[in-house]
Amino acid sequence: MRVLVAEDEEILAELVATGLRRAGFAVDTVYSGDAALAYLGLHDYDVVVLDRDLPRVHGDDVARGLVASGSRTRILMLTAAGSMEDRVAGLDLGADDYLGKPFEFPELVSRVRALRRRSARPVPPQLERHGIRLDTVRRTASRDGRDLDLSPKEFSVLQLLLEADGGTVSAEELLERAWDANADPFTGAVRVCMSKLRGKLGEPALIRTVQGVGYAL
Repeated sequence: MRVLVAEDEEILAELVATGLRRAGFAVDTVYSGDAALAYLGLHDYDVVVLDRDLPRVHGDDVARGLVASGSRTRILMLTAAGSMEDRVAGLDLGADDYLGKPFEFPELVSRVRALRRRSARPVPPQLERHGIRLDTVRRTASRDGRDLDLSPKEFSVLQLLLEADGGTVSAEELLERAWDANADPFTGAVRVCMSKLRGKLGEPALIRTVQGVGYAL
């Protein structure tokens, strides 16, 4: 759901980030190892796409620090060195998966999704509640058989509400999990997204506001 791309080739980093956003993820990008460590200390990421050869702090040291901290963030390590020895070394550092450059982008997205499912409690491929059916693999949604034309952000918010299984999800948690670091917490982005999502879900209303706490489905 939320991904950090740590890659020193800025053009490649932004291309990866753009593609992951189109696939429905909230993505931040950094271009050095020290920046990666700073972001990982500030935000709760599901997956970090980590280039091994980062400047200032090497990617290996970023991986070591993340593992030592006990973080649940999963590590997908990228490197131009694709030998078996390199793959073994990366995995021994604590990486959860390894992808050599150049790579096919659909494979990267698939691997990130797989790691995301391992970063928290397992999420079934389909989520259902009150007539809503969400396919988290195909990224489709419907209510009582009617297709819902949801934006990536609306899909992510609805998924978080369904995963809560009737529990309340705060606006702060929604902002943390579905938006990136550039989101301004004072813009009312969550409220606006929730209003659009309610409109697309239709009647009878399913999302309720729990005053002073958050939202529940």
